[in-house]
Amino acid sequence: MSWTDDSDEFAALDAPARALLDTLDPVEVPKGAVLFRPGEAVKGYVVMLSGQVDVNLIGPNARDILLYRVAPGQSCIQSTLGLLGGDAYTAEAMAETPARLVLIPSDVFFALLDSSPGFRRMVFSAFAERMQSMMQLIENVSFMSVSARLAALLLDRAGPDGCLLMTQAEMATAIGTAREVVSRRLDKLAQAGSVTHERGTVTILDRKALAEVLRGAAF
Repeated sequence: MSWTDDSDEFAALDAPARALLDTLDPVEVPKGAVLFRPGEAVKGYVVMLSGQVDVNLIGPNARDILLYRVAPGQSCIQSTLGLLGGDAYTAEAMAETPARLVLIPSDVFFALLDSSPGFRRMVFSAFAERMQSMMQLIENVSFMSVSARLAALLLDRAGPDGCLLMTQAEMATAIGTAREVVSRRLDKLAQAGSVTHERGTVTILDRKALAEVLRGAAF
């Protein structure tokens, strides 16, 4: 079975577009593999079939911030911008899990943009959705306190049992701050009885209290 059958969007493309895409073979990527780094030229359009890739912006002080995650059905805005604008990558992408993906080379990408309205709509729809999430990130970092961003992360990522398996460094990257800041905020939340935390694990004890922090309550 063709890899294009695995996605409703690709399966709905016109026959010539699918025939061209089916000449491309999926690639298996191990966890921890770096897909691209700042300054590297964009080689093509990435289609995620399974797994997760995190794209981080790395600052001059070696601190990084999570720009976005690429899961199946989502696009990599860095790749799209690089293809359309001719710029090199400005961020780093790393596989957070084993992943399966297809790289559509630039010549095939532009041929499909020109010849397939369905492919064109799919690319720009995914691009617009990703831009919306990027605008949300900018809004959060600009206008939400670190405490509110941390509370939002905990509420969003914790499992049904209230447990979140993330290191403080990973949480800092996800909300755009330093690990030491996350450590201090977690200590205050723990003192307030909202969470407990140990190395690599945070457990929510009071979701209502975290929701209050998210709504702007200071602590």
